[in-house]
Amino acid sequence: MFKVIQRSVGLASLSLLTFKVYASQKKDSPHKTSVKVDELSLYSVPKGQSKYVEEPRTQLEESISHLRHYCEPYTSRCQEIYSQTEPKMQSLVQWGLDSYEYLQNAPPGFFPRLGVIGFAGIVGLLFTRGSKIKKLVYPPCFMGVAASLYYPQQAIVFFQVSGEKLYDWALQGYIVIEDLWKENFQKPGNVRNSPGNK
Repeated sequence: MFKVIQRSVGLASLSLLTFKVYASQKKDSPHKTSVKVDELSLYSVPKGQSKYVEEPRTQLEESISHLRHYCEPYTSRCQEIYSQTEPKMQSLVQWGLDSYEYLQNAPPGFFPRLGVIGFAGIVGLLFTRGSKIKKLVYPPCFMGVAASLYYPQQAIVFFQVSGEKLYDWALQGYIVIEDLWKENFQKPGNVRNSPGNK
């Protein structure tokens, strides 16, 4: 047993030793000359001159080319419209999916409130006999009043934002009317502002 262990330890210790081996050239081998890449047959370039000759177009290719040049402004315009409307359509589809999911998991009491708001719009239509302007004004107003009873915080925010927008529109309209008044009625040679008419 001791001999077996001694031999295995001896072989294992030999595997841990490292030796360096140096290679040397044979002195009697003749020196070969190197071959250039151009001299190899694989990389040889043919001596002939090549010339590109374009084939004449057929009648079908000519007509397709004319058709493409004719349709190019329309197709580019369609691509521009598609690139502009694609984000809007995606947001609209996402809004529809979110609304559907909200209606599937609606909070308790949502549908009765929606029924009351819709009924207020119908009552607004009943009060609008004979006038088209009333048909445009009364139903949204009645529905807005009914909705503000159920959702007062959202109604306050809505009236604040819409009030600011109405104020901005009124201010812009005032500026436009004032500019038109100054251009048309307050010119120096105007008859209404002449010194003889005072």
